Amino acid sequence: MIPVVVLTGFLGSGKTTLLGRLLRHPDFARTAVIINEFGEVGLDHDLVEASEESFVELQTGCLCCAVRGDLALTLANLLRRRDAGTVHPFERIAIETSGLADPAPILHTLMSDAHLARRLALAAVVATVDTVNGLATLERYPQSVKQVALADRLILTKTDLAQGQCADLAARLAALNPAAKREQAAFGEVDPARLFDTGHPASLRARDLSAWLGLDGRGDAPAAGHHAGISCFAILRNEPIKAIALTLFLEALAEHCGADLLRLKGIVNIAENPDHPAVIHGVQHVFHPPVWLDRWPSRDRRSRLVCIGRDIQHAWIEALIRAIEAEVAEVEAVGA
Repeated sequence: MIPVVVLTGFLGSGKTTLLGRLLRHPDFARTAVIINEFGEVGLDHDLVEASEESFVELQTGCLCCAVRGDLALTLANLLRRRDAGTVHPFERIAIETSGLADPAPILHTLMSDAHLARRLALAAVVATVDTVNGLATLERYPQSVKQVALADRLILTKTDLAQGQCADLAARLAALNPAAKREQAAFGEVDPARLFDTGHPASLRARDLSAWLGLDGRGDAPAAGHHAGISCFAILRNEPIKAIALTLFLEALAEHCGADLLRLKGIVNIAENPDHPAVIHGVQHVFHPPVWLDRWPSRDRRSRLVCIGRDIQHAWIEALIRAIEAEVAEVEAVGA
């Protein structure tokens, strides 16, 4: 599986500067970068090795591709070229969204396209946040709130210019998305490995599970947060969950919450297969098929689900899953 990072962030948040630095970093070699327009990245002409209509190969080993149509077709074309050997055999993909974009449709594409899902795995959603204007941006533009809420990692930029605003912004980000890891990028510099080290545990490394879910060192869930109608909370279940109960639960969430369920991810102890936990991941009404781990990454076998949603109550989610479990148990008792 090829890991994919989605790089998002509001206009002027430093996303382009960050990407430009990454393209010049030797540790970012063998990366295919999908961007809106080459001009937005500001590539130096001496970096360009060869180019054609929508592909530019760099001397560092990176491959840049402009989206000129459907993202799924662009990704499929990239994979075909890789298989045919007509481009460098990239080992990872980074997708840059525009500053005003909702990243959810990109995640939908990665999860719902059957062909792509067999080849690509979402490693992380990374959002850049301008520490100078971030507070005002979050208040004025709902797109920026959604970008932050969906992120696995937040990259704080322009910290040298913030002049004491970092603490207030950090509190706001923690309220909006307590599960996301935060770090600073000085002048657009960030270790490329940091973008991919929260990888999807179902397809990368099981030991990344805590980082992917935003759990603390003891495996506990992040503290609940709430901001501008968007809440983040965790559901912990000590007892295994029946497979049919999990299926009905996810279907109910997709039907009743829809676009308000910004993101749901977690690890579940399935009663019928207790030695192999299921990793689930959903964005709005689209859920990736559960993927089974070979083993539990730790002794903790609790089911842990992290939910980020708009106007979704923690108590309602808890009541829903309890009601479904009770209904499944009643049907099984009658059948017995």
